[in-house]
This record gives sequence, C-alpha cells and structure tokens, in this order.
Amino acid sequence: MNTLVQLKAGQLAGIQRLDLSCGLTEFPREIFELADSLEILNLSGNALSSLPDDLHRLPHLRVLFCSDNAFTELPACLGQCAKLSMIGFKANRIRHVPAAALPPLLRWLILTDNCISQLPDELGERPLLQKLMLAGNHLAHLPPSLANCHNLELIRIASNRLTGLPDWLLALPSLTWLAYAGNPVEMAADVAADDATPDIPWSALELAEVLGEGASGVIRKALWQPSAKPVAVKLYKGSITSDGSPLHEMQACIAAGLHPNLIKVEGRVVGHPDDQAALVMDLIEPSYRNLAALPSLASCTRDIYEPATRFSLAVALRMARGIASVGAHLHRHGITHGDLYGHNILWNAAGDCLLGDFGAASFHATADTLETRALQRIEVRAFGVLLGELLQRIDVGLSDTTRQILEGLQARCCQPEVLARPGFEEVEALLQSIPQH
Repeated sequence: MNTLVQLKAGQLAGIQRLDLSCGLTEFPREIFELADSLEILNLSGNALSSLPDDLHRLPHLRVLFCSDNAFTELPACLGQCAKLSMIGFKANRIRHVPAAALPPLLRWLILTDNCISQLPDELGERPLLQKLMLAGNHLAHLPPSLANCHNLELIRIASNRLTGLPDWLLALPSLTWLAYAGNPVEMAADVAADDATPDIPWSALELAEVLGEGASGVIRKALWQPSAKPVAVKLYKGSITSDGSPLHEMQACIAAGLHPNLIKVEGRVVGHPDDQAALVMDLIEPSYRNLAALPSLASCTRDIYEPATRFSLAVALRMARGIASVGAHLHRHGITHGDLYGHNILWNAAGDCLLGDFGAASFHATADTLETRALQRIEVRAFGVLLGELLQRIDVGLSDTTRQILEGLQARCCQPEVLARPGFEEVEALLQSIPQH
C-alpha cells in the first residue's frame, strides 16, 4: 500500500500501480504526475463519490478499483479512458450506470453490491466483455444487447430480482461460469436434504487455528466433542460476495449430499452466540492442495498454474473422472456449481480430488427441460476448459490416440452451440472407457 505522503512528495514517480486507502474524499491531483507510467489504480476503501472529468489524462490506465467508496453513479469519465479494460466499483451506492461510463475496451466489470436496477443497452456494444459481476443489485432484467457479447464467459447475477433467465443468456457461445442464486427465478433448495442434516451444538465444538479465509467465510480447525473428532468449521459471513450470498452457499453445500469428490458436511451449527451460520465439515488431509491459483488481472477468467505442475495420464484421468462424476451428481440434484475451476479443486499425488467452494452454486429444476439442459451444458464448458488445462500438463503416458480422444472431448465440451455439448454422464462414461496407460 502506498501513502498519500509519498504521492505528494513525488516519491512514486515511474510506478505502474498505485494503491491508496486513506479516507480520501477527493481524487488527489498529484496522481496525474504519474501519467507516463500508471497502469493500475486502486482507490478502494476511501470515501470518494466522484472522479475528475479529465481522468483520461492517465493514458496508460488499464485497471481501476474504486470499491468500498460512496459513489452513487458510475463516473462518465471512465468512458474516455482509451486503454481502460477492468473496472471495479463493488460495495458503493451506485444507482445509475450511464452508457458514457463504459470504455471501448471494457473486458471486466465489477458492480457487485450496489443499488442498480437497470443497465444501459450499450453494454452489449463492448465486444471484449469477458467477465461481468452484478451480484447484489436490484436488477429485474438484463439488457438483451448482451447477446452480442460472444466473449462473455463469466456472469454473476445472484441476489437480484430476476424472474427468468432469458433465452439469449443461455445461448451465449462462450458462457462458462454462471451464478444466479437468490433470484425469484431460482428453484427452491432440496428441503429433504436440509431437514436430514444434523444439528451440532456450538458448545460441542472446541475451535482451534484458522485454516483459511475467503469472501464468504472463515474455516477453522476444531474438535467435535465428546469424541474429540478433528473437523473443519466454516463460519459464514453475512455480506454479499462477488458470487452471491454466503447463506445460499451453505444451502448448496447441504443439498449437494454425499459424493466421494465432495467434502462431507457433518452438520449445521446451532446455538452460536452471535447466531452466525456455520457448517461442520470433514477435515481434509494435509496431502491435498489446490490444483491452481485464482485468475490474475491479465488472465481474467483463466486460472494460474504453477510452472512445475505436471501429471501422469493416470493422475489427470483420475481427476477428470472425479470432477465429471461429481458434476453429474450435482446436476442430478438440481445444482450447478457455477465456479467449476482448478482453484476450487483440491488434489493429491494419486489424483484423488475434491470439488469445493459452493459460493456460486444455483438451484435448477431436475426435470429435463431445455433450460435445465442449457444450464448444465454451460457448466460442461467449464469442465472442457479444465480438461484442456489438465491435458497441457500431462507429461507421462499420453499416447497420440488418447490425446486425440481427450482433445476431441474437450472440443465437444467447449463448442459454441450450447445444447450440442455432451452432458456430464456422457463425459464420465467416455472418460471411464479410456485406458490409463
């Protein structure tokens, strides 16, 4: 984090990224002195309500973060920034998004947790748009012009007021990750699974160290008395995340039920002193690790893998089969995961894997309708992306014939005609038919 003192003293000349969070109520004009180099500007966590009309004087600006401020309107000056491609205005008070605020190279737009009820039709005139984060607003419909955004891969529209998913949305050729929970259109959760989940008293848990923390909550190690069984406890936060509501995530975890490639839910915590929602889950063995890291600003919708990450065919096939199997399981239960990514998969050296993080999960009808098929095939495209990433990293045991089979499957999963993609059950069957050596 940089400081305002450094900026005013001219000590930041030549920097490409500036991070300022110090209670700003006005845009510091000294930022323009960095115009020759500044590419990423992060002004999140201030008290700003406007930006200067001449923001375009930062000719190299590519990324702008202004989350957790006091904006009521997306500033029109953004549209004049020729290179600006990523805009983040999460958790403001934005009600109005003028067409003039949309820069021509817009690729990634974050407007999560605002008060937006309408988006401009011109949003569909941004052909590079790839990632659109709109959870936690007041949207009852989306601009039909978004049907023209053929590069749009990730959409978060959870916790809005949508009563239907438009046909054009489900036919977008590149759409891969869709979250729409918490809208009137979403089907109800599996009440039977919810009722069957045991209640675990807060007093029966002895909490230990923090194992991890994400946007939706904190995971801590614990001992479950009276048997002193080691478990993990996820304590859910109440605020809207980029994916949607943490409480919807908890519902989805419960409704998903049991599967070898899911982390088992032991029960729901009751009696928390602050009434905080929490789940008790199996403690994962330390041999498991994340398959990939989150996408970067540059990769946008693609995970980042360690350069040394390599697999044998047997290990890659075991992971692919496991994820296809759990995908089929979830779809049979009327759940789309919404965030099927390597960074949400834990794996070990044997190829055992667990799909986690249900923050973007949504419920759909279990009946075989065109809408259900489309929702499921959108997720199959995410599997196709993952399969391609695994294929790129196989260094042992992959014959030309097997490579052709897997590349053919990947192409079918990612083809632009949504309903022509295979379902997960077909994918799983094909993967099972491939010899491991």
